[in-house]
Amino acid sequence: MEKNKPAYEARIGKIRAAVWKNQGKKGVWYNVTITRSYLDGKEWKDTSNFRPDDLFALAKLADRAHTWCLEQRNAE
Repeated sequence: MEKNKPAYEARIGKIRAAVWKNQGKKGVWYNVTITRSYLDGKEWKDTSNFRPDDLFALAKLADRAHTWCLEQRNAE
């Protein structure tokens, strides 16, 4: 089974913003997830918890995701 892929993705270091495209009866809408990757032993995992030092990257990625979503809306 193929895994869903985000419509848009941006990264800064271990912080990742993913924009997910959704289609419904009322049209297209987007959801955004922002996660931080971390190494647990030998396995990479994601969390939605951030350290104070992560907040600037989180804000920049939120801005990039917001801009991308607006561009998609304007292109429709």
